[in-house]
Amino acid sequence: MTTITPNSAAPDQPQAQSPKPAGKPKKLSMKARYSALTRDLDWQPSYVSEEEMYPHTTYEGIKIHDWSKWDDPFRLTVDAYYRYQAEKDKRLYSVLDGFAQGQGHLTLAHASYLNAMKIFLGGVTPLEYQAHRHFAYLARQFNGPGPRFAALCQSVDEIRHAQTEIHTLSNYNKYYSGFHNFTTQHDRVWYLSVTKSYFDDALSAGPFEFMIAIGFSFEYLLTNLLFVPFMSAASFNGDLPTMTFGFSAQSDESRHMTLGLEAIKFILEQDEANVPIVQEWVDKWFWRGYRVTGLVAAMLDYMLPRPVMSWKEAFELYFEQQMMKGLFPDLALYGIRPPKHVEQAVWEKDHLSHWLYDVLYQFSHAANFTTTVPDAEHMDWLSQAYPDTFDQEYRAKWDEMRALDEAGKRFTYPGLPELCQTCQIPMAFKVHGDSAHIAQFHSDHEGEHYNFCSEACKWIFDREPEKYRQAWLPVHQIYQGNCGGPTIPDVLAWYGYQEGDNGEFVGSVDDVNWQKWHQQIEDKLGKDA
Repeated sequence: MTTITPNSAAPDQPQAQSPKPAGKPKKLSMKARYSALTRDLDWQPSYVSEEEMYPHTTYEGIKIHDWSKWDDPFRLTVDAYYRYQAEKDKRLYSVLDGFAQGQGHLTLAHASYLNAMKIFLGGVTPLEYQAHRHFAYLARQFNGPGPRFAALCQSVDEIRHAQTEIHTLSNYNKYYSGFHNFTTQHDRVWYLSVTKSYFDDALSAGPFEFMIAIGFSFEYLLTNLLFVPFMSAASFNGDLPTMTFGFSAQSDESRHMTLGLEAIKFILEQDEANVPIVQEWVDKWFWRGYRVTGLVAAMLDYMLPRPVMSWKEAFELYFEQQMMKGLFPDLALYGIRPPKHVEQAVWEKDHLSHWLYDVLYQFSHAANFTTTVPDAEHMDWLSQAYPDTFDQEYRAKWDEMRALDEAGKRFTYPGLPELCQTCQIPMAFKVHGDSAHIAQFHSDHEGEHYNFCSEACKWIFDREPEKYRQAWLPVHQIYQGNCGGPTIPDVLAWYGYQEGDNGEFVGSVDDVNWQKWHQQIEDKLGKDA
């Protein structure tokens, strides 16, 4: 039997043409690849309506006519995103390992610097995790594939930030007080309710309001006030891990800012009816975010042994110049004006850090950090940074506190403060334009009386009284017996505090250990070590 193979056909038969060797597949452009791996994976629902599939994007009153108009600012794909982030993590963790193995904590400017990082760990890190959870929710709930994928990337960014911040600061927990148990503290400690309530407010809003609250107001308007000057200060005070984390996160933050700006422009371009809704959200969330950043003001001006930039200088550069003179003229084309009550924030730039550090100083016996009176050199820096207010209004206060310290009568507030129902900060703010008088605003709702630190916080409450009347106010909860007991030791035990976590810095566990460790180095290596 003869077997004929394809290549042994009879000569009188037509020769079959052999196929051309396969060439290298043509590489897709970045834009085409992005579309194939994101937008082209979208589909139209066939057995449920779009309203059933995405039920949460209609009840806020925002009108979206064409989700495909969402312009993707960065066009990242999942594989490129993870490769990029892995390279950044590799560099960060190599720095963390080197710093830990070389006892880098002893090269800080001073142990008191870490009080600022205790506030950062307790106040900011849990918010990163909250942001991760809600952007993951938006990655399911938005109708369009573009915003869904952008929300997914930010969700992964946020959980990575929470993880890297915890790892960055965990090394200090081996040597210094106040860093332990920070997740429990976030849920319970009085001053951390300021940051927690901000995100609880945003998480309980609709998806579009969340985007304006976090994506636009916090990430775009205010995040530079938190990250840029503070990460520079970390570098100047010898905190190499936090500086490296800051640089690692900064590229993500730039993407988040762009996402926030794209979100507000997309909403405004879809329908003119969206403009008044968005304007009210901008007004509300600017003020809520600004009140949260008051903690940053106190940290920048009072809690850094080597201060770099004052709150006033940072506010003028990153908010007044970049946002008020750069962003809002562009948004005026969409019908958006600068936030309501912004004039008060501008006036407060000369006062905010002094008011809030005064509160932290008086209540540090019930916090996870220590405070002290600024020394003479620091007072001179404050005088130079605030030439119109510090010597005139605040220097005498710290002179008095120092005199009490020297007499062995370190001052702590002998009671519990009244809190603002909206921002939850003790009522220590002054009347707009009149720094001699405490501001007090009030509203009555269904027979209950509510107090506010500012006209803006009262305005926010009056828009949604049913929401803010439910606020978990630490002082009220202590009085109601829900925080471990009626005495300060009872409440501190409920917070999970340990000896040395709080109070006066001079003579504290951290202060004593810092001096002992550096004396040991000096004994071994000499004074120049």
